[in-house]
Amino acid sequence: MAVNENPDAMSFWEHLDVLRGILFKVAVLTLGFAVVAFACRDLLFDIILAPKYDDFIIYKFFRSVSNIFNPSGDNGHFDVQLINTGLAKQFVIHMKASIYAGFLVAAPYTLYQIFRFVSPALYANERRYAVKVLGGGSIMFALGVLLSYFLIFPLTFRFLGTYQVSDDVVNMISLESYMDTMMMLCVMMGIVFEIPILCWLFAKFGFITADFMKKYRKHAVIILLFISAIITPTADVFTLTVVAMPMWLLYEASIIIVQRTKATQRSEEDEEEESESDSTQTSESEPNDSETTDSSDELIEESDIPEPESEQNYNAYDTTNETAPAKKNSSPRPNRNSSTHKHSYKKKRKK
Repeated sequence: MAVNENPDAMSFWEHLDVLRGILFKVAVLTLGFAVVAFACRDLLFDIILAPKYDDFIIYKFFRSVSNIFNPSGDNGHFDVQLINTGLAKQFVIHMKASIYAGFLVAAPYTLYQIFRFVSPALYANERRYAVKVLGGGSIMFALGVLLSYFLIFPLTFRFLGTYQVSDDVVNMISLESYMDTMMMLCVMMGIVFEIPILCWLFAKFGFITADFMKKYRKHAVIILLFISAIITPTADVFTLTVVAMPMWLLYEASIIIVQRTKATQRSEEDEEEESESDSTQTSESEPNDSETTDSSDELIEESDIPEPESEQNYNAYDTTNETAPAKKNSSPRPNRNSSTHKHSYKKKRKK
């Protein structure tokens, strides 16, 4: 028996060829943005080195807040100098920063190409969830990077860069250490901000509930502190606290998201049950088509049968009665046999 094969189906190696083409496009675009970032060196390092200056936006904000409560206090100005400790370190750091910038700028296109490659194998509802996960994940990752750049890393750099155990010890922070700390915090915070998306997805699949997350909240806080200690490049308590605080807030926000997701699922299930029950009652209340046809045929047949006329006494001599039946002839019909018999008898007498 011949097997019907789909002519549009692709083999494993054809899928690999498509994936290779997608990765090649992504690599070319990332490399192109990296080259542009490498050429725009001044703009690139103005953005990267902005948190080391005391006129950065977050420093101005905290300075204005502190001036409200303590006008005669410290003005909050500081100065941290970066040094280079290797012959080729600055060139290598320039290339590394350009590649990071190219990867971040090309990230939306990369996610789009990945979705195009995976979407033909998904059902309609799975494709809808995939769009939400990719879109929401991209937005949350960008928010994590921005939070790290504008808040977490500046506070960490301000605290560690100006901290001294003695005035005799001068801080000499290398450019490599500065770059590694910034990139690590930005990438890790972008990943950490995916917690609400993952919790929403797990709640949709029924893997976790809000009661479960509330029950093990203390365990989750310990795990978050452990993760913060791993992802932070420094071992100080301040950086650990600054990184762990947003993670804890995200965990609490995830509990609310899971609660709303479950409530939405319950309402949808109740609506489906009500619609099913209404359709069942409607189908039971409606008569069967065959029974309706038979009953209508019976009614038609009964209506076609004429009703018997009521007996009436007619007067045969009343000429005014139009409904009187025709008068039957009372004279007997002549018998043909008797006339024939008489004729034959006459013939016999003449002989």
